[in-house]
Amino acid sequence: MNKSRANPSNLIWLMLLTSSNLVSTQNVSHAKPKSIFILAGQSNMSGRGGVTNGTWDGIVPPQCQSNSQILRLNYELKWETAHEPLHRDINVNKTCGIGPGMVFANSILERECGIGVIGLVPCAIGGTSISKWARGSRLYNQLVVRAWATLNHGGLIRGILWYQGESDTENRDDARLYKGRLKKFFTDVRSDLKSPMLPVVQVALASGKGKYLHVVRKAQLEIDLPNVRCVDAKGLQLQPDGLHLGSAAQVQLGKMLADAFLQIMAPLPVQSNPSKRFHNFFLNCNRNK
Repeated sequence: MNKSRANPSNLIWLMLLTSSNLVSTQNVSHAKPKSIFILAGQSNMSGRGGVTNGTWDGIVPPQCQSNSQILRLNYELKWETAHEPLHRDINVNKTCGIGPGMVFANSILERECGIGVIGLVPCAIGGTSISKWARGSRLYNQLVVRAWATLNHGGLIRGILWYQGESDTENRDDARLYKGRLKKFFTDVRSDLKSPMLPVVQVALASGKGKYLHVVRKAQLEIDLPNVRCVDAKGLQLQPDGLHLGSAAQVQLGKMLADAFLQIMAPLPVQSNPSKRFHNFFLNCNRNK
């Protein structure tokens, strides 16, 4: 695996970003995202629908089809027409398949025509515990850098979709600390994106790797931050591995996420000077090393 891809928050990469135009639109006609959504968490967000023994079956449900009004920020920070699998160049150590992102975007467009072109920002990485997403970590920095990179053309970050926690069900202490860590993660991301009321829709687990699933689910369902909604994946059909949602379940989840977001949707502003914010975030990252 390419080492620069494994550590996208290294010094050279960030310096290049801060001195560039941040996002290219060369891969799409003249579309520019108006409404931007960050997709983060672990494997069920990056998508394993249709994946068996490390191979994706290539079947794309109708609800997940491409749409000229839905773009995707790729690994190179270029906008392109979105299509499944959304995380194919982000979660590169695993085979990605169907996730909830495309269903979510198509559902939003069907019901809220004024939302404009949607830009999806894949950030999820399979097998990651909540501690791996703590402020200052590689995954956290990558999320914030990718999020800020989207704002150069007047778009608005409308929300975060978060599905994570399976890895935190294995250890009792991780499960016990999960609620506090998750609340801090949401608060930190909102702070670094200069949007303290940014909508967040999280998913309560349908499955877990260990015996503390009930502890993590309880924590997720009890998060009480403003503009944070929780949709419950319990009962959605799992694949034979007992851990990942199948394609049909991901379609259901995407619609549930859209329903929850539309209940809290608001045109909440984000700082309009991404170059300056990028520079400040870069400096803070290095001070904390």
